[in-house]
Amino acid sequence: MPAPVVIVGASFSGLACAHALAERGVATTIIERKTEPGEKPHTTGILVREAVDEIDWLGPLPKHITRRVEGVRLYAPDMRCIDLSAPGYYFLATDTPELMRLLAQRCQTAGVRIQYGAPFTKATAHAKGYALPDGAEACYLVGADGPKSHVAKTLSLGENRHFIFGMEHEYAGVDFNASDRLHCFIDKRLAPGYIGWIIAGVGVTQVGLARRSGVGGIAEAKTAMTAFLKKLAPIADFRDRAPTNVRAGLIPCGGLVSPLAAPRALLVGDAAGMVSPVTAGGIHTALRHGRAAGVAIADFLKGRKADPAQWLPDSYPRFRLKRTLRWSYDNFQSDAAFNLLLRSSAMRAAASVVFFHRMRAR
Repeated sequence: MPAPVVIVGASFSGLACAHALAERGVATTIIERKTEPGEKPHTTGILVREAVDEIDWLGPLPKHITRRVEGVRLYAPDMRCIDLSAPGYYFLATDTPELMRLLAQRCQTAGVRIQYGAPFTKATAHAKGYALPDGAEACYLVGADGPKSHVAKTLSLGENRHFIFGMEHEYAGVDFNASDRLHCFIDKRLAPGYIGWIIAGVGVTQVGLARRSGVGGIAEAKTAMTAFLKKLAPIADFRDRAPTNVRAGLIPCGGLVSPLAAPRALLVGDAAGMVSPVTAGGIHTALRHGRAAGVAIADFLKGRKADPAQWLPDSYPRFRLKRTLRWSYDNFQSDAAFNLLLRSSAMRAAASVVFFHRMRAR
């Protein structure tokens, strides 16, 4: 029996890659250090419209694990706000653990083998792939194992160096006005380099704050979250409530790593730095390019194309405009400027690029 493609990480990118391979008859194994799909996710789980509309394998999602959100309410530091939307555009809040379980089940139905509780430790390259511990072999190795990728480190590939640290609380039984919108808050003191947010999710309200990693550490992030909850009290008061769940983690914000590949090996998703430097959104690109990697690897193994390590990374998004916006935000973020310019056409245009990937919003 030929050695399988081994994907490290049952992440969005890893699952998308695995499903594409299995659809094409390629033996595929995912190894995942967590003990079950969706365990302790480090993502808000918000899907942009493109992820739903463009990626056919995602398929119809059960209504009980999603909630549609039609637009954005953007707040200046002084809490004045504007509403933004774009024709036909929406976001989907999701029950992320259930979504991951669904996608893992679809992969297994397609023929993917998933090993849980199986951390990646090492790999040794040879002419036909990689030797793994305990006599296992991989004809191709895919690193889909997150922002601190062990695959990248083991194979001496590029590693993420710049991060945002995000923290999100979930609360049950809290209502607030305009719950059909994603509420985003600019505040340099509480969220330097990024934003805070509230979204009415699936059966819970998600309240999050993200800030440049290294600004005060985790303790300072917790203090900032407490101050953020106090600031939100006129909109929704969470101060006397205990969250039903807390998630936190690092989000790459420095763009693609380099190198992204080695012979018969690729990085995808967060491991590749494939996250918008401005919005920190990575699910859509993880699904799209994870799937593209699976298609390309299958073509290579069937003799139809060269090793995708040689050419596929050229198709990865470079985020040139958003990296420029990230640099500007890091170096010139000003609460006074946002307070002054919130309702300007320039602010609406910039917000439209960030939230809706277009120059105009309503």
